[in-house]
Amino acid sequence: MFEDRYAVAKEKIQHSFDKAASRYDEAAILQREVAERVLERLELIKLEPQRILDLGCGTGLNSKALDKRYKKAQLISLDLAPGMLKEARKHKAWLSKQRFICGDAEALPLADNSVDLIFSSLTIQWCHDLDSLFKECRRVLKPGGLLMFATLGPDTLHELRNSWKSVDGYNHVNAFIDMHDVGDALIRNRFADPVMDVENITMTYNEVIQLMRDLKILGAHNLTGGRPRSLTGKDRLRAMSEAYESYRSNGVLPATYEVVYGHAWAPEQKEALPNGADGVFHFPVDQLRRR
Repeated sequence: MFEDRYAVAKEKIQHSFDKAASRYDEAAILQREVAERVLERLELIKLEPQRILDLGCGTGLNSKALDKRYKKAQLISLDLAPGMLKEARKHKAWLSKQRFICGDAEALPLADNSVDLIFSSLTIQWCHDLDSLFKECRRVLKPGGLLMFATLGPDTLHELRNSWKSVDGYNHVNAFIDMHDVGDALIRNRFADPVMDVENITMTYNEVIQLMRDLKILGAHNLTGGRPRSLTGKDRLRAMSEAYESYRSNGVLPATYEVVYGHAWAPEQKEALPNGADGVFHFPVDQLRRR
C-alpha cells in the first residue's frame, strides 16, 4: 500500500507502542475523542453481539466501554504491543469475561466465523497491507457480523509535514492511506454495504515542540523508512518551528487530524471461491471419460 520510504516495520511499531504504554493515556486526548465518536455510531446499529474483538485495544479503555454497553458479550482485547495489554489488564472489574491476546491484525490468531463485532479505533493506519487486514477481519467475522472502525487519512498533521518539507527532503511524519483506498480494499475483500466518511479534528498547541512531545509519548512519532538516520540538529528543528509559525491563528498552533470512519458487514453467506482458485478443480462425474 505504501512506497518503501513510507512503510513501517511491525517490530518498530510494536517496540514504539510497547515503550509508550505506561504514559499513553496522559496524551491520548484525540484517541479518546475519536473512540467516543465510533461508539456513538454503534448506537445507531441494532446489534447484540455474543463475542466482540477490540482490534488494537491499547490500554483497554475502549474494551471497558464495550463491556459496559454489551454486558452479555465475551470480549477479546487484541494488541500488537505486550505493554499495552499489560496496561489493559489493570481494569480488573471486567476480567471475568475478558481474553487478552498479543497478536497481529494482519494474521489474527482466531478461528473462522468466531466474532460478531470487530471494533477498531485508530489502529488500522498502522497496518501496511489493507488486503491482508480485511481478509482476516472477514474470515473471523460470522456471517452478518460487523466491522466498525476509525483510522487516519493522509491529511493528518499536514502542518507538521509541510513545515519539515521546507527544511529537508526526509520523512518526518508518518504517512496514512486515503479514505477511497480503504473503501476499495473493503470491496475487494467482499465486505457488504461499506460506508465511509471523513472529518478533520484540530488539536491546538502553544508551541510545536509540545505536539512533538505528545507524539513521542503516544508512540506515534515518525517511524517511516525515509526518516533521518541521525538526530535532528538544533538548526533544522528551529527552521521547522519557524515555518510552522505560518499556521498560528488566534495565538495557537493547529495540528489537524483527518479521521476516516467506516463500517461494513460480512456477507450473510460465505462466498464460494471460483473453481480452481484454491488449487482444486471440481468436475461433474459425467464429464470424466476413460481414455
